[in-house]
Order: sequence, then structure tokens, then C-alpha cells
Amino acid sequence: MSTDLQTRFRVGGMDCASCASKIDTAVRRMPGVEDVSVSVTAGTMSIRHDQTSDLDAIGKKVRGLGYSVEQLAGRQVDNPTSANHGGACCGGHAHDHANGDSHTHSGPAHDHDAHDHDSHDHCKQDRDNRAAAVEGLHGHDHGPSDGPWWKSKKGRATLLAGAALVVAYVIGHLVPSIQLYAFAIAMLVGLVPIARRAIMAALAGTPFSIEMLMTIAAVGALAINATEEAAAVVFLFLVGELLEGVAAGKARDSIKSLAALVPKTALLEEAGKTSEVQAESLEIGAIILVRPGDRISADGVIVSGESAINEAPVTGESVPVQKNAGDSVFAGTVNGDAVLRVRVTAAAADNTIARVVKLVEEAQESKAPTERFIDRFSKYYTPGVVVVAALVALVPPLLWGANWDEWIYKGLAILLIGCPCALVISTPAAIAASLSAGARRGLLLKGGAVLEGLGRLTAVALDKTGTLTEGKPKVTDIVSFGLSEPETLRLAAALETGSSHPLAIAILERATENQIALPAVSDAKALGGKGVSATVEGQSVFLGSAKAASGLVDIPAADQTAISALNDEGKTVSVLVVDGRLAGAIAMRDEPRADAADGLKALKDAGVRVVMLTGDNARTASAIGKTLGIEVRADLLPEDKQRIVGELKQQGLVVGKVGDGINDAPALAAADVGIAMGGGTDVALETADAAILHGRVGDVARMIDLSQRTMRNIYQNIAISLGLKAIFLVTTIIGVTGLWPAILADTGATVLVTMNALRLLRVAK
Repeated sequence: MSTDLQTRFRVGGMDCASCASKIDTAVRRMPGVEDVSVSVTAGTMSIRHDQTSDLDAIGKKVRGLGYSVEQLAGRQVDNPTSANHGGACCGGHAHDHANGDSHTHSGPAHDHDAHDHDSHDHCKQDRDNRAAAVEGLHGHDHGPSDGPWWKSKKGRATLLAGAALVVAYVIGHLVPSIQLYAFAIAMLVGLVPIARRAIMAALAGTPFSIEMLMTIAAVGALAINATEEAAAVVFLFLVGELLEGVAAGKARDSIKSLAALVPKTALLEEAGKTSEVQAESLEIGAIILVRPGDRISADGVIVSGESAINEAPVTGESVPVQKNAGDSVFAGTVNGDAVLRVRVTAAAADNTIARVVKLVEEAQESKAPTERFIDRFSKYYTPGVVVVAALVALVPPLLWGANWDEWIYKGLAILLIGCPCALVISTPAAIAASLSAGARRGLLLKGGAVLEGLGRLTAVALDKTGTLTEGKPKVTDIVSFGLSEPETLRLAAALETGSSHPLAIAILERATENQIALPAVSDAKALGGKGVSATVEGQSVFLGSAKAASGLVDIPAADQTAISALNDEGKTVSVLVVDGRLAGAIAMRDEPRADAADGLKALKDAGVRVVMLTGDNARTASAIGKTLGIEVRADLLPEDKQRIVGELKQQGLVVGKVGDGINDAPALAAADVGIAMGGGTDVALETADAAILHGRVGDVARMIDLSQRTMRNIYQNIAISLGLKAIFLVTTIIGVTGLWPAILADTGATVLVTMNALRLLRVAK
């Protein structure tokens, strides 16, 4: 196992794919650097390196290319190149009920050991605390970032070049004899910084950059006395770069706006007093006050208060969720109608939104297979364009005596037409927009490869407990044998008072819903392997499994049949005995999620095969499967789930596995795409390839739909970029178009491709 250092930088001024390519090539050649990942849309760069790397030198190299650099984090990671979706796990939980017909108690805490509950293992999240910016790494501004475009260096340079062009036109009109010199000077005003970047990129290992092509074209135009066009083309190139920067900024802002949802300040409660403090200064354990209508400033747990919370910014769920004391809340969500006191559970750098933003930024650095292919293609494509342009400029004059100026002019135009910017940005722009759109809807994807793979899924295997079901049992039936239903529930809930077992909690919750006042209990005893007994209002009361109850009282055949029927429906039945008489029974089951049936239908309608994989017993699983209309595989161990996923893949299916990220870790690793279900900070971000923050089954189909939309968008972008180039290549050779349309074909295509990709930000929920 290798241990490497991984450092992330914020890179300012990147506005197109060639920017990322130049930085990648230059940094990859630095001593000690093993791997580089650059994202234009996230504005970040991650490098994997050893101890010999000089981070200051790396920063200076990037600055030399014309970008600003700020070191964000430095941390040591193990095997950073290996897939991390099957071993480590973080958050999430599930439990499968192993029995459908017993409700037994043992120990003083009423621990029901007839039910198998999986342990809740939480893995620690690595914290990437922001380091100080690397000194002296503020260089050329390659595009607009914050503020209006005309205040950026690139904006000012474009305006200056435009002003020089206007002045040259005026001088050329007034004094025609110096027209060539006026336009030459106007061209140099814009070309000098472009040429400087071209030379720096060439020295750093990227000789065929768009800046180099532009420089050659402009100097060549100057050589054939086409100075007016040369000056205009340089100005249009700067305008095009500016537009690319604005478009790229819009994609970048879509995820930045998510981070902006967290308020800057919080009301801190200390020693009975409340004071306003910076939200980033809140420490774990601090108590904050959240007023109605305020955004919650930190992840936490409600200490007191009850309110409806709008969680749309985090989960995409538009319906407010009712929260009470003990419930978790997320930073950036909106408090509804009551004052809440919240205990902070995560520092600002580790809150849910911060983690989502970090995940999306890192995902944007991960290239999809299509993107990697385009990158490889462009490395041969650009030199090929230079060769074609040279042949167009040289062959006709040399072989057929054609006019040199005419064919050199056409060759220069082909140089500009052939720039691969639009082609190279076609894939990452679409993927970045989709990742951002998904994150805003609670769909978290670990990179372009995952996004691309989701659209190819032909089978989805889902865990039962906590995925298709709520993950906790609820009372489904109250059966009256001797006492009325309300009285049966009242006495059963009295015996369960104080128990933390899921079945006991289900009974207590039902009693609370029915507003039943519980009587006092005395002489409470847990009967190992049987149930619990106590004296309630002078009566001897027992609650436990049907088998244990049959040892205390005769259960008539008709009543036994009723209990068996409930068991056949996958329900756990607890029988109540009062003073030696059969009084009633309570049936409980972990019910399907409200959207499970619709979510599964959406998958089936999309032509995806769905199957339930569960460790629960066959009777319970079959009952849920029948309700949901899904194929069932039950009584499975983790290795069984992994085996079945492998069998599905052997049948030629592309398999997605949906689970909690803990017990399903082997199956998640074996699947083509592993998807973790969860909520809030407990979502298994480190376990699977993707995570559904809100926990909706229907979001699996939404992920697949988002992937398919993205791939269609990518194909559209490729068609736009190559189609425009093909058209202008032909029109240039036959003499219809020249340098002006050529530069418009390049920058125009890049802007069109980027704006088309941004449509994905409007993907419906």
C-alpha cells in the first residue's frame, strides 16, 4: 500500500478546457508530482505528490501560465487511486427483522433479542481545513470571477484592445498612409499578453495551445499585410475568451450558491445570554437559538422546540419536515414557525452543505470515459490541424502556382477554426452542470464516470430495511381478544415505557398519536427470551411473543389463526395477557417508504429490472415484495448479496446496488454503480459511488434520467463543435469565409456548447 500526499488548490481565472490542459501538463512535469486533476468548472486542482514536491514552485508555475493560485488543503491519504466504494463506510444504518412472529424481552432494558439489529458503525470523515494562501501566487486574471466582468483584468484588457481598434480605424480613415501601422499597433495591444501566455504554455509542455494558434494566425496576417483583420481577430478572440469566462462562471456559481445558503452569523446562547457570532466560529456542543424564518447556521440536534423545517436547500424536498427535540437539523435549512434551541454537532467546514460542495468539486475533477477519450483525441487533433493548415497554405502555391497571400490567409483561418476548445469543453461542461443540478436535489455523484455509468444501468438491486422501507417498525394492527383496542394499546404501551427497542418505540409512538394517557407501572420485570411483565392498576399484565403467551394462557384456534395470518403478512405480533386472560395483540411491521411503489414503477417503466436483496426472513421479505411488486431474494448474508450482484452481471446486465452503505458494502463494491441511501451527515458518502441524500426510492430513477439527459447533451455539444468546424473549414477553403468568421466559429462554438450544458441546471425535480 502506497502513502502519498494530496494537496488541493483553488485556481482562479480558468475559463475553458485549454486552461485545464495547460495547467495539467505543466504541473505534471514538476518534480515529485504523480497525478494531477484539474476542474475548470469547480476552479480547483488536486495534485498527488511525494515529500520532495515544492508547492511554492508548483504555484509559481501555474502563476506563470496566467492564473491565480490558493492552496486549500494538504492531507495524507492511503491508496488515493483505488476505488473507495466498498471497504470504508461512513454513516447510514439499517436493520433487518429476523423474525416475524416473536416479540421477546430480556434484560432490564427490555432488550428484544429475538430481533437481529445491525450495529451502527460510523467512520470518521477526513477534515480538509483551509490553509493559508500560498504567498505571492496572485497572477494574471484569465477571466471574470467575482464582480462584474468589466472590473476583471481580462475585461479591462478586452476593453483596451477594443479602444485601440477604434482608434486605429479613426486614424486609418484620417491618415490612410499610416493605416497599416495603426492596425498593427492595435493588434499588438491585445496580442502581447496572448503571446506571452503562448510562450509560457509552450515552455511548460503545451506548444499547441489556442494562444499559440492565435499568435501564429495574427503574426501571419501581419506578414501578408492583413493588419486590419489581424487586429479585429485579436479583439474578437479576447471577447470570445471573456464570454467563455462568463459562461464558465455561471456553471461555477451554481454550486457556490449552495454554499451561500449557510448564514454568516448565528445566535449563540451562553450562560443564559444570547449574542450574535460568526457561524464559522461555532464549536461542537455550542447551543444556538434559531428564530422562525431564520436559516439554521450549523448542523445540529434540536435541544428544545418543535417546528416545521424547510429542507429543500439540502435534500430537494419541498414539503417542510416536522422536527422535535432530539431530531437532527442541517445548516442552510429554514426554520418554520417556532423558536428552536439547537446543539451544534459539526464545525462549519464539516457541515452537510460544506461536505456536499466539497464532494461535487472533487467529483468535477474526476473525468468520465467520454471526457478522457476527447482529451486523448485532442492531443492528436490540434497538431493535425496545424499540419492541415500548413498544407493548405503551402501546397497550392508550390504545386499549382496559386497566390501565396490568398492561401496563407486560408491556412491562418484554418488554424483558428481548428482550435479544440469547444470540443474539449463539451463533456466537462455538461458533467459539471449535471453534478451541480443533482447536488441541489440531493443526488450526490462521485464524478463523471459515475454519472455516465448510471445511464447504462439495466438492473437495480435494492436493500429492504432502510431503503425500500422506513427502517423502523410501525404498529399496523391492534387486535381485540378480550379487551378493547384502545385498552390493549394503553396497557401494552404502559409496559414498554422506558424501552428503547424499535418495537417498543413503535407501540409508544402509536399511543402518543392516539393521545392515550399511560398508567403507572410497578414490579416491572424482563423475562429472558419471553417478554415483559408488570403490575398495572392492580392487574398482572404480560406482553410478549405468542409462543411465550401460550405458556400462560390457552389461545383459542380462531385467535391463533388470526395471529398466524398477521405473521404471514410479515408482521411481528406481541400478545397481551391480563390476569391470566388473553386480552389482545399488537402487530408491527417495517412499512414501505411512501414513495417506494412509485419509485420502483419509474425504474420498471425505464426498462430497468428491479430486485430486493435482504437478510430478513423470507416470509417478511415476501410480504413486502408482494406489496411493492418486486422480485425478492431473502435470508441473505452480505456475501450472498455480493454473489447475486455478480450473477446478475454475468447475465449481461449493468447492475446498480442501492443500500445503506454498511451491511451492503460488499455488494456495493461488486456492482457497476453503488448507491447509498441516507440522510444528512449520516449519508454514506465514502462508501458508494453515489448517494441519495433525501432517501427517496424515486431518486434512483431520477439519477438514471439525469445521466441519460447528460449524455444526450454531451452528444449535442460534440455535434455542435465538430459541425461548425466542418462547415467553416469548407467555406474557408472555397473562399467564402475568412479570419473573422473563423475566430467566431471557435469562440462562438465554445460559448454555444457551454450555454447548452447549462440547460442541465434546470433539470426538473
